[in-house]
This record gives sequence, C-alpha cells and structure tokens, in this order.
Amino acid sequence: MIVGAVIAASVAWRPLVASAPPVRPVQSAGERISVDGRDGVIPPGRTVSVFDDKKAAVRNLDPDLLDALRQAARDAEADGVGIGVSSGWRSPAYQRRLLREAVRRYGSAKEAARWVATPGTSEHVKGEAVDVGPADAASWLSRHGTAYGLCQIYGNEPWHYELRPDAVHDGCPPMYADPTEDPRMRP
Repeated sequence: MIVGAVIAASVAWRPLVASAPPVRPVQSAGERISVDGRDGVIPPGRTVSVFDDKKAAVRNLDPDLLDALRQAARDAEADGVGIGVSSGWRSPAYQRRLLREAVRRYGSAKEAARWVATPGTSEHVKGEAVDVGPADAASWLSRHGTAYGLCQIYGNEPWHYELRPDAVHDGCPPMYADPTEDPRMRP
C-alpha cells in the first residue's frame, strides 16, 4: 500500500516540474532572469548522487542532513536501492519560479501552497529539506529513514524528507497532510 502511494504520488508530482507551461521570467533587483544548476536546479525526471558535491542542490544542504542522507544512501545501496536527490537546496529565485509555475498549474496561490512554499518559508531554500528519487528510494526511506533521523513531513509528498535527529530514539513526528498545515509555512 505504501509503495503504491509512493509511486502514485511520484507520478503525480513529476508533471508539475516536467510539463508546467513556460513562465515568463520576472526579475527582481539583483536577480538573474533564468535559473540553472547554481540555483539548485536538477533537470525534471532526473536525480543526482547524494555524494555529488559539485551540484549546488547537494553541496548547499545542511551538513547534518547531508550526513544522514549519505549514511542512508550507503545502507540502501546494500539493499539494492539507489537514493538520489531530485531536489535539494534551492535558491530563492528558483523557489519563486517553482511557486509561479505551481500557481499557473493549479490556478491559485491557495492550491499551489499545497505543493510549493514561498522562498521565505521553504525548507529547501534553507538547505534543510531534500526530495529523493526514484520512487523505490522514497519507499526505502519511508521504511528505514527514522533510523537516520530522516522523516517524511507531508503526507502528499512521499519524496520530501527533513532531518529530525530526535526521531532516531523517539520516532518521526506525525505528518502534516500537506504544507498548508505546517505552521512553518506561515509567513
């Protein structure tokens, strides 16, 4: 059942990134018009190694989160599962772009908020969240992540993990249905 939910959610999430209509860039003072790998962009449908320090999406993650993720990846590999990063650290410019795309896709900021945070509230911008892939990696982490302090935070995002060091002894906290229930997402 969990594996089915992970696969269904993974498939549902991919279209947001892969098929979002082009968005005309809006430039703020001092902001580049386009975003790229320096902003943490990983091409849609791809993952990068949790050990690839050349990628800003990995290099700029919180060191403790990255250490836990790398240990989990080593152990998952022993089980024949490869854990990759489909999205890690993101620049504020990239987060703004993702939010604009989500508003366009879902038709309102309220609906988009179920999937994409603002740059000021996103744990990705802080380097404190990672989206993993492929689906079998998210499934493996759903079963074993607690041992590393890696917890799924949102029921609608089985790929999204954050570090909760106390989870190693106390278990992961209850999940929010989606980010709109998370008090950290309120500006």
